[in-house]
Amino acid sequence: MATFSKRVCHSIIVTSALLVSLLFAAPTQELNQQHIVSALTKRYGDRAALRANAWFKILNDSQQLSDIDKLEKVNHFFNLFRFVDDSILWGDSNYWASPMEFIGVNGGDCEDFSIAKYFTLLQLGVAEDKLRITMVKATTLNQYHMVLAYYEQPNSIPLVLDNLDKAIKPATQRRDLLPVYSFNGKQLWLNKEKGRGVLAGSSSRLEKWTDLKLRLGVDRLRLPKLNME
Repeated sequence: MATFSKRVCHSIIVTSALLVSLLFAAPTQELNQQHIVSALTKRYGDRAALRANAWFKILNDSQQLSDIDKLEKVNHFFNLFRFVDDSILWGDSNYWASPMEFIGVNGGDCEDFSIAKYFTLLQLGVAEDKLRITMVKATTLNQYHMVLAYYEQPNSIPLVLDNLDKAIKPATQRRDLLPVYSFNGKQLWLNKEKGRGVLAGSSSRLEKWTDLKLRLGVDRLRLPKLNME
């Protein structure tokens, strides 16, 4: 149990985290691979370039796949990264790394896994309305945790992409997770049981996204306190 606990997010998400503003996520944008790889190399080293090029290969090779196949490829790729607590990696008790920072440093906590999967799937053309970054209670460990949920249809049971249980499963098969709230670049939901939940207004109420909005590119890459290589 102690070993398993280390792989779970330790940050407690409190109600006061739902109070300020947020990013509106554009579904896709043209990405300059050479510029991004160069920036990550300069900031984090040569192995970061290898990860960035592997990420671009997924983007380039997966555009024509079905949504389910895209989920599988993206989930598998990011679940190869290492879990590390924010306070150890960044010296910050609850830091939401950008996908470029996550790729650059080779790890992060549950928010970072979910955020990277979310934006990568958007880049692959998965509809934003089908994706929800979801805060849950991991009941086995009595800790808060974050996953990415995919809804094929508005009333579908979502599929859960998780860095703990690495297999993509319907939410009904994840009885260890109790949903608390979920969001995407447009909306915020308060969850009930395993479904979509009750609409609770704009996702602009989520404070952490405000900071993340300024760091989605490669111009403000943060250096970690811990070298993960």
